[in-house]
Amino acid sequence: MFEKLQHKWKVNGINLLLIITTFAIGGSACGIIGRKIMVLIGMEKGIAWVLMYFLILTLIWPLCVLITSIPFGQFNFFKTYIGKILNRFNPNHSSKKTIDLKEDDTDNLPIGKIDKPNDLIHLAIFASGAGSNAKKIITHFKNNSSIKIVLLVSNKPGVGALQIAKDNNIETLIIEREQFFNGDGYCPVLKQHGVSYIILAGFLWKIPLSLIKEWPSSIINIHPALLPKYGGKGMYGSKVHEAVIANKEIESGISIHYVDEVYDNGEIIRQVSCAVSETDTPETLAQKIHELEHANYPQVIEAIIKSKKVVK
Repeated sequence: MFEKLQHKWKVNGINLLLIITTFAIGGSACGIIGRKIMVLIGMEKGIAWVLMYFLILTLIWPLCVLITSIPFGQFNFFKTYIGKILNRFNPNHSSKKTIDLKEDDTDNLPIGKIDKPNDLIHLAIFASGAGSNAKKIITHFKNNSSIKIVLLVSNKPGVGALQIAKDNNIETLIIEREQFFNGDGYCPVLKQHGVSYIILAGFLWKIPLSLIKEWPSSIINIHPALLPKYGGKGMYGSKVHEAVIANKEIESGISIHYVDEVYDNGEIIRQVSCAVSETDTPETLAQKIHELEHANYPQVIEAIIKSKKVVK
């Protein structure tokens, strides 16, 4: 039962315990306060008393659990939880649709239109490694009211990026090569999550045409060099920095760009440069590049989404 609740509420074991404790204490407080209110009203016990008592409990329960949730650090959870309950009483509320990925019509599902209240923009992050960029992006959008990270996709089980996502209660998906390149590219899964933008954060596989067609100008990548220099197949991570040092370049930097059918070829959104000194090594240059990535990538992503235009 507890595992089902963890999955349903997308929380870890400690938070689940704190949530259940909040329910218990808040509910008890609600009952005590409700009875005291009934004493003050002075109504004789009977059917009317019972109805009034339950009405009072219904009205004060949200306040009781919200107040109780504060010292347990669960205020945001209960705020969302109560909001969903109240939303069910909204006459304009429609039930969430359940999507069966086995159905033949999943390819025609509308991008970014599933379970997205108030035009909330859903992002999926693709990562293959430790996830330092993914972590910065997740942190940047953690309390954003209009943009939400809903999925982290990786082609490598056990990498740091997956753990970062789990620590932040973000769903994860491990993909396999055959389905990604020769199958549906996991498009139905991304559509089920209502993904509007795909963000590549150290993802080492080439994006298949199936995803590019479904998300045109909505797949964004960051490359650790000033494109078109040092781009293309096989140019990633330390290999880029080694090539820059070997060619005695006086500057390097980052290129944030849209993804198309060719490696590192899509339209450039923003480039930021840094100096390369004679004493730099691939390791020290990598550190400079990481600092530029962390300082710029999340902000550029947000600017793109908000403006829906290329950021110069």
